[in-house]
Amino acid sequence: MNLPNKLTLLRVAMVPFFLLFLLVDAIPFHGFWALLIFAAASITDALDGHIARSRNLITDFGKFLDPVADKVLVFAAFIAFIEMGLASSVAVIIMMAREFLVSSMRMVAAGKGTVVAAGSLGKLKTAFSMVSIVAMLLMLGLEDLGVLGSGFPLIAVSQVLVWICGVLTVISGVEYLWQNRKQFSESK
Repeated sequence: MNLPNKLTLLRVAMVPFFLLFLLVDAIPFHGFWALLIFAAASITDALDGHIARSRNLITDFGKFLDPVADKVLVFAAFIAFIEMGLASSVAVIIMMAREFLVSSMRMVAAGKGTVVAAGSLGKLKTAFSMVSIVAMLLMLGLEDLGVLGSGFPLIAVSQVLVWICGVLTVISGVEYLWQNRKQFSESK
Protein backbone atom coordinates (compact mmCIF):
# COMPACT_ATOMS: atom_id res chain seq x y z
CA MET A 1 0.00 0.00 0.00
CA ASN A 2 1.45 3.35 -1.01
CA LEU A 3 1.70 6.53 1.07
CA PRO A 4 -1.29 8.37 -0.44
CA ASN A 5 -3.56 5.39 0.26
CA LYS A 6 -2.23 5.17 3.83
CA LEU A 7 -3.04 8.87 4.31
CA THR A 8 -6.56 8.27 3.01
CA LEU A 9 -7.04 5.37 5.42
CA LEU A 10 -5.68 7.57 8.23
CA ARG A 11 -8.35 10.15 7.40
CA VAL A 12 -11.06 7.49 7.80
CA ALA A 13 -9.48 6.28 11.05
CA MET A 14 -9.53 9.84 12.43
CA VAL A 15 -13.33 10.14 12.12
CA PRO A 16 -14.20 8.26 15.35
CA PHE A 17 -11.71 10.39 17.32
CA PHE A 18 -13.13 13.54 15.73
CA LEU A 19 -16.63 12.48 16.77
CA LEU A 20 -15.50 11.56 20.28
CA PHE A 21 -14.08 15.02 20.91
CA LEU A 22 -16.93 16.79 19.15
CA LEU A 23 -19.75 15.04 20.98
CA VAL A 24 -18.32 14.46 24.47
CA ASP A 25 -18.49 17.90 26.02
CA ALA A 26 -17.15 16.55 29.31
CA ILE A 27 -13.70 16.53 27.66
CA PRO A 28 -12.02 19.87 28.38
CA PHE A 29 -11.76 22.04 25.25
CA HIS A 30 -13.54 19.35 23.22
CA GLY A 31 -14.40 21.83 20.47
CA PHE A 32 -10.77 22.73 19.89
CA TRP A 33 -9.68 19.09 19.90
CA ALA A 34 -12.38 18.30 17.35
CA LEU A 35 -11.22 21.26 15.25
CA LEU A 36 -7.60 20.08 15.36
CA ILE A 37 -8.52 16.55 14.35
CA PHE A 38 -10.78 17.78 11.54
CA ALA A 39 -8.03 20.10 10.31
CA ALA A 40 -5.46 17.29 10.42
CA ALA A 41 -7.82 15.00 8.51
CA SER A 42 -8.40 17.74 5.93
CA ILE A 43 -4.65 18.18 5.52
CA THR A 44 -4.29 14.45 4.77
CA ASP A 45 -6.81 14.98 1.96
CA ALA A 46 -4.64 17.66 0.37
CA LEU A 47 -1.46 15.67 0.95
CA ASP A 48 -2.64 12.34 -0.42
CA GLY A 49 -3.77 13.89 -3.70
CA HIS A 50 -0.61 15.95 -4.10
CA ILE A 51 1.67 13.01 -3.36
CA ALA A 52 -0.28 10.64 -5.61
CA ARG A 53 -0.13 13.02 -8.57
CA SER A 54 3.45 14.24 -8.11
CA ARG A 55 4.91 10.74 -7.61
CA ASN A 56 2.61 8.98 -10.07
CA LEU A 57 1.11 6.86 -7.29
CA ILE A 58 -2.50 7.07 -8.43
CA THR A 59 -4.25 3.74 -7.87
CA ASP A 60 -7.77 2.42 -8.45
CA PHE A 61 -8.00 1.86 -4.68
CA GLY A 62 -7.11 5.51 -4.09
CA LYS A 63 -9.57 6.73 -6.72
CA PHE A 64 -12.28 4.78 -4.93
CA LEU A 65 -11.37 5.44 -1.31
CA ASP A 66 -10.40 9.13 -1.42
CA PRO A 67 -13.87 10.51 -2.22
CA VAL A 68 -15.44 8.02 0.19
CA ALA A 69 -13.12 9.20 2.98
CA ASP A 70 -13.99 12.82 2.22
CA LYS A 71 -17.71 12.14 2.39
CA VAL A 72 -17.41 10.12 5.61
CA LEU A 73 -15.50 12.97 7.29
CA VAL A 74 -17.83 15.74 6.11
CA PHE A 75 -21.07 13.89 6.81
CA ALA A 76 -19.81 12.72 10.21
CA ALA A 77 -19.45 16.40 11.09
CA PHE A 78 -22.82 17.44 9.69
CA ILE A 79 -24.68 14.53 11.31
CA ALA A 80 -23.01 15.26 14.65
CA PHE A 81 -24.06 18.90 14.24
CA ILE A 82 -27.66 17.70 13.85
CA GLU A 83 -27.36 15.88 17.17
CA MET A 84 -25.95 19.05 18.73
CA GLY A 85 -28.79 21.19 17.36
CA LEU A 86 -26.43 23.11 15.07
CA ALA A 87 -27.63 21.76 11.72
CA SER A 88 -30.94 21.09 10.06
CA SER A 89 -31.55 17.43 9.28
CA VAL A 90 -33.40 18.51 6.12
CA ALA A 91 -30.36 20.41 4.80
CA VAL A 92 -28.05 17.49 5.58
CA ILE A 93 -30.40 15.00 3.89
CA ILE A 94 -30.43 17.23 0.80
CA MET A 95 -26.63 17.20 0.80
CA MET A 96 -26.49 13.43 1.20
CA ALA A 97 -29.07 12.87 -1.55
CA ARG A 98 -27.00 14.96 -3.95
CA GLU A 99 -23.88 12.92 -3.15
CA PHE A 100 -25.74 9.65 -3.79
CA LEU A 101 -27.08 11.03 -7.06
CA VAL A 102 -23.68 12.25 -8.28
CA SER A 103 -21.95 9.04 -7.23
CA SER A 104 -24.59 6.99 -9.05
CA MET A 105 -24.17 9.07 -12.18
CA ARG A 106 -20.41 8.60 -12.02
CA MET A 107 -20.89 4.83 -11.81
CA VAL A 108 -23.19 4.85 -14.84
CA ALA A 109 -20.68 6.98 -16.75
CA ALA A 110 -17.81 4.72 -15.72
CA GLY A 111 -19.78 1.74 -17.03
CA LYS A 112 -19.87 3.54 -20.39
CA GLY A 113 -16.14 4.25 -20.23
CA THR A 114 -16.62 7.94 -19.43
CA VAL A 115 -14.98 9.86 -16.60
CA VAL A 116 -17.16 12.64 -15.24
CA ALA A 117 -15.21 15.45 -13.59
CA ALA A 118 -16.46 17.68 -10.82
CA GLY A 119 -17.91 21.00 -11.93
CA SER A 120 -16.89 24.43 -10.66
CA LEU A 121 -20.03 24.75 -8.53
CA GLY A 122 -19.37 21.32 -7.02
CA LYS A 123 -15.90 22.46 -6.03
CA LEU A 124 -17.35 25.65 -4.55
CA LYS A 125 -19.90 23.57 -2.62
CA THR A 126 -17.15 21.35 -1.24
CA ALA A 127 -14.93 24.29 -0.27
CA PHE A 128 -17.81 26.13 1.41
CA SER A 129 -18.81 22.98 3.30
CA MET A 130 -15.28 22.53 4.64
CA VAL A 131 -14.98 26.21 5.60
CA SER A 132 -18.41 26.07 7.28
CA ILE A 133 -17.44 23.01 9.32
CA VAL A 134 -14.18 24.65 10.40
CA ALA A 135 -16.03 27.86 11.31
CA MET A 136 -18.60 25.93 13.36
CA LEU A 137 -15.86 23.99 15.14
CA LEU A 138 -13.96 27.20 15.83
CA MET A 139 -17.10 28.79 17.31
CA LEU A 140 -17.59 25.73 19.51
CA GLY A 141 -13.96 25.98 20.65
CA LEU A 142 -14.30 29.68 21.41
CA GLU A 143 -17.50 28.93 23.31
CA ASP A 144 -15.54 26.34 25.36
CA LEU A 145 -13.09 29.07 26.32
CA GLY A 146 -15.85 31.50 27.21
CA VAL A 147 -14.72 33.90 24.49
CA LEU A 148 -18.15 33.82 22.89
CA GLY A 149 -20.60 35.23 25.34
CA SER A 150 -23.92 33.63 26.13
CA GLY A 151 -25.59 36.12 23.77
CA PHE A 152 -23.67 34.88 20.71
CA PRO A 153 -26.14 33.25 18.28
CA LEU A 154 -24.09 30.09 17.68
CA ILE A 155 -27.10 27.99 16.70
CA ALA A 156 -28.46 30.62 14.29
CA VAL A 157 -25.06 31.20 12.64
CA SER A 158 -24.49 27.45 12.30
CA GLN A 159 -27.94 26.87 10.83
CA VAL A 160 -27.37 29.62 8.26
CA LEU A 161 -24.02 28.11 7.24
CA VAL A 162 -25.57 24.66 6.87
CA TRP A 163 -28.47 25.98 4.80
CA ILE A 164 -26.07 27.86 2.52
CA CYS A 165 -24.27 24.53 2.06
CA GLY A 166 -27.65 22.95 1.27
CA VAL A 167 -28.53 25.59 -1.33
CA LEU A 168 -25.10 25.31 -2.96
CA THR A 169 -25.58 21.55 -2.99
CA VAL A 170 -28.87 21.81 -4.87
CA ILE A 171 -27.48 24.34 -7.37
CA SER A 172 -24.32 22.31 -8.00
CA GLY A 173 -26.38 19.12 -8.30
CA VAL A 174 -28.62 20.70 -10.94
CA GLU A 175 -25.53 21.95 -12.80
CA TYR A 176 -23.98 18.49 -12.61
CA LEU A 177 -27.13 16.78 -13.92
CA TRP A 178 -27.52 19.29 -16.74
CA GLN A 179 -23.90 19.07 -17.86
CA ASN A 180 -24.02 15.26 -17.81
CA ARG A 181 -27.57 14.68 -19.08
CA LYS A 182 -26.22 12.61 -22.00
CA GLN A 183 -25.28 9.91 -19.47
CA PHE A 184 -29.00 9.19 -19.13
CA SER A 185 -29.42 8.27 -22.79
CA GLU A 186 -30.45 4.70 -23.57
CA SER A 187 -27.55 4.00 -25.94
CA LYS A 188 -24.22 2.70 -24.76
